[in-house]
Amino acid sequence: MQYVHLGRSGVKVSRLCLGTMNFGPETSETDSCAIMDRALELGINFFDTANVYGWKVGEGWTEQIVGRWLKQGGGRREKVVLATKVFGRMGDWPNQSRLSALHIKRACEESLRRLGTDCIDLYQMHHVDRQSPWEEMWQAMEQLVREGKILYVGSSNFAGWHLAQAQELAKNRHFLGLVSEQSLYNLVERTVELEVIPACEAYGIGLIPWSPLARGLLAGALKPASVGRRADEDLKKEIEKHRHKIEAYETFCKDLGEQPADVALAWLLHQPAVTAPIIGPRTLEQLNGSMRALNLTLSGSQLKRLDTIFPGPGGPAPEAYAW
Repeated sequence: MQYVHLGRSGVKVSRLCLGTMNFGPETSETDSCAIMDRALELGINFFDTANVYGWKVGEGWTEQIVGRWLKQGGGRREKVVLATKVFGRMGDWPNQSRLSALHIKRACEESLRRLGTDCIDLYQMHHVDRQSPWEEMWQAMEQLVREGKILYVGSSNFAGWHLAQAQELAKNRHFLGLVSEQSLYNLVERTVELEVIPACEAYGIGLIPWSPLARGLLAGALKPASVGRRADEDLKKEIEKHRHKIEAYETFCKDLGEQPADVALAWLLHQPAVTAPIIGPRTLEQLNGSMRALNLTLSGSQLKRLDTIFPGPGGPAPEAYAW
């Protein structure tokens, strides 16, 4: 396993992050625990979850599964850099969502209880909250750091200017600020190259791509399937929308002698600012298969070919659209 610093922080994380969103709704607790055990065996030390995962409002189903696994001991908690998130709706009352200081404090305490730990290593704001001022959000996060309940703060789904705003205000408060940003990023969706990635590079923020396989479009989507994600009607529509690109991509992968999913992950690992793509295996087989990407080196000409198949926005803003 390869390890890198999480943004400009001193902590090191594996170059693949284990996403747990499927734990509960798609993967049984027994199988989820087996996947987490195998992840540790493979050297993956970066686990990501969220209080809303499990999709039963207020229950934190997935966090509970992760917490019960951590309680099994054997150095599990000590080996894992544990990340979770706050923002989503955890109840029907007015202050049970978003990023008010009140909700941040209560949500953190509830996540700590479900995870069975006294400290969250990376506490991430799951979405930008335009209704709460940064002074309030940073004050709440600073208090949690002082209390030893969280160590680092990250964001998710922030625009480039949100990252800049967050970091400048954190600097004024003599606070570390953000060390990571989770963004939608893959060969199909490259919008973050315009401003999010430049902001991450400028401020030392590690980029953690989610949906690296574009919901399955980059995982051999042209193979017939009657069950599983490829059988989803919405995904079938996406396949038709991008069919000519996917055909060219799968031909490229076949000529390379590699699986489409491995090439998609490897491509992300070649991109600037990327710390660790989030893999969300539903099975042990999917987890084991993801490891191939770590040893897959793409040449300059191969990267250019992928740019031809899936053109990005043209580089960072404003050069991407201006002289």
